Amino acid sequence: MKSSCKYCLSALLLLFSVMAGAQTPDFPTLDKSPLDLAYYPPRAAFRFFAKSDEARKADEPLIRVMYSRPQKKGREIFGGLEPYGKVWRAGANENTEIRFYADAQIGDTLVPAGTYSLFVIPEESQWTLILNKDLDAWGAYSYQEAADVLRHTVAVERAPRVIEEFSIQFEQTPEGASMIIGWDRTIARFLIVFP
Repeated sequence: MKSSCKYCLSALLLLFSVMAGAQTPDFPTLDKSPLDLAYYPPRAAFRFFAKSDEARKADEPLIRVMYSRPQKKGREIFGGLEPYGKVWRAGANENTEIRFYADAQIGDTLVPAGTYSLFVIPEESQWTLILNKDLDAWGAYSYQEAADVLRHTVAVERAPRVIEEFSIQFEQTPEGASMIIGWDRTIARFLIVFP
């Protein structure tokens, strides 16, 4: 009888230890500036669902941008939270990264296929796009101009409504694609051509 009690007690202890180990871990809450992806062509995000190899090949991406999406939350963004004339990571948290799956041209500069950090210098009437070779950084704190592969300036336009979440998307153009960056009442469009 004593030996069966020992087995029962051992079984109960084992059961409690397994139950304690099976508890749900404390996952972090959603980041205040969640990570997002933008593809060109936009349908490339869904290429894995293509029903044929031909359709999958037609949906191969040419560009992918990984970025965090801060929100306005009533703040003055450009000229306030993000000062004019200062290099900004174009998002939040880790640097925004852009990957070109093929050589591309922005302005007069040929950009070889590869992955780059994407920064901007916002001004009231224009933005300068910067592509930089240094990756895996946080913010623009370690930004080095010597690692730039491109600087290209465009005029900005006023958004017809407030854009609450920082956003990047692509739009097809006759020449290639426009990368559209928008937040608050500001929109910048950068033309990208595939030679």
